[in-house]
Amino acid sequence: MGGLRLRVITATVFVLIMLGGVFGGKIPFVLLFGAITGMCLWEFTGLTFHEETRSNLIRRSIGVGLGLLPYLWLSGFNLGFIPDDCWLPMLLTFFPLLFLPFVYELSEGNTQSFHQVGFIFLTVLYIGVPFSLLNAIAFIDSDFSFHIPLGLMLMTWTSDTSAYLVGSKLGKTPLFPKISPKKTWEGSMGAAVFTLIVAWGLWRLFPELALMHWVVLGIIVIIFGSIGDLVESSFKRGFNIKDSSDLLPGHGGFLDRFDGFMFQLPFSAAYLFWIFN
Repeated sequence: MGGLRLRVITATVFVLIMLGGVFGGKIPFVLLFGAITGMCLWEFTGLTFHEETRSNLIRRSIGVGLGLLPYLWLSGFNLGFIPDDCWLPMLLTFFPLLFLPFVYELSEGNTQSFHQVGFIFLTVLYIGVPFSLLNAIAFIDSDFSFHIPLGLMLMTWTSDTSAYLVGSKLGKTPLFPKISPKKTWEGSMGAAVFTLIVAWGLWRLFPELALMHWVVLGIIVIIFGSIGDLVESSFKRGFNIKDSSDLLPGHGGFLDRFDGFMFQLPFSAAYLFWIFN
């Protein structure tokens, strides 16, 4: 009961903070997901640079800083802190900064710099870019709207939860036994059904997107959200750990909670920008 109570308390606080950030307006939204982005970046660099050394602390700081830059840049632009005529020069300053990891590894005389720099670039690509796209989705129609980000979150969590519940009751056929032996095809089918039901409900709540578009986003979440969960599972299996961190008592880390969500974001963003332009 102690473990269950801890999970319930953590989940309650987590949900309340999420709801406050999503429904609180554009500034709370940007601050909430900026913090989540930073937490995920810090956890991921903790996996890749796990030895507690001064050099790894600097590498983690570089990875977190570079990973946050696209999100901060888009936030400044969307909130009006960056003038419209300055967005391109500020974007171009990001690319020289990407070469800082090479400079640091050279200064350290590291003969394995390829691996270290690769991990830092992976941090930016795997976490920084998807959350930046979430920021772009929230402002996709010029004005801020939480409807689509909220819908993507609800469908992702529905997919995760229903896959677990249906799989635990009816699951017999492993999906990827070498990576995640508990995930089953039956659970995935259950996740698809419940996620599409939620997509229909979202259309009723937020009809600014046609039913077909919510359904397509639901399918994207079903496919790529599940792949994202498996990708993070493969990372953790490679590092021989169960959770990305213990920042969320009873639930693991932020990366554990947002792995599927952030993996589907590039695909959802590509579809959304296609239909909005």
